[in-house]
Amino acid sequence: MSVFQSDDPLLQVRNVTRYYGDRIGCSEVSFDLWPGEVLAIVGESGSGKTTLLNCLSTRLAPTAGAIEYRMRDGSMRNLYQLTEAERRLLMRTDWGFVHQNAAEGLRMTVSAGANVGERLMAIGDRHYGKIRSTADDWLGRVEIESDRIDDDPRSFSGGMRQRLQIARNLVTRPRLVFMDEPTGGLDVSVQARLLDLLRRLVADLGLSVVIVTHDLAVARLLSHRIMVMRHGNVIESGLTDQVLDDPREPYTQLLVSSILQV
Repeated sequence: MSVFQSDDPLLQVRNVTRYYGDRIGCSEVSFDLWPGEVLAIVGESGSGKTTLLNCLSTRLAPTAGAIEYRMRDGSMRNLYQLTEAERRLLMRTDWGFVHQNAAEGLRMTVSAGANVGERLMAIGDRHYGKIRSTADDWLGRVEIESDRIDDDPRSFSGGMRQRLQIARNLVTRPRLVFMDEPTGGLDVSVQARLLDLLRRLVADLGLSVVIVTHDLAVARLLSHRIMVMRHGNVIESGLTDQVLDDPREPYTQLLVSSILQV
């Protein structure tokens, strides 16, 4: 259990800006993320939401600004002042990253059990029986049958691959998970099952989550708070239901109305 209290932010983001040459990716984004909070970042393609997510997860260095994370000892550390070894350890233990394309987050040529077990081995587990038992338990949690533990992900459907990727990420019980369009490209019925699973796991594990999505229905179902981005800027933010039920900005109103018209 962490030593800090729930009223201390887990992640502090201050004036994060990223340029691609002369083009702005995201501009002066600031917010706090709290333990157990789910924040949705929404907007159209090109709005800057994925650039921001990649900066937050240290996959892309910001041009300016600071991102601080509360370590398990309670200290706040600037993510871009960590050593490479410290950053890799965070990614293997305290963080997860769920890709839209599950193949990017899985090793496609090893078994489902090995995909989950690899992350346990990365934090020092060496007992084969224990690793396999834990992997089997997590496959069950994401609704994958035990008899598929030795099958590789190439034989899985898109929805099963995504559930396997979730198990791989959550097996080390991270405190912060980044999600990039986790339901994108899936059939509607598969999306519904995955969203129900994600909502249950996030609540059960008390996860903090930053989720990027263009789907406002996903944001409403999963998130407590929402940030709307356009042209690299956060133009509106607040409690999810409040923003979606009573949007102030014309752009947000347009986004919401386009969903209602579908």
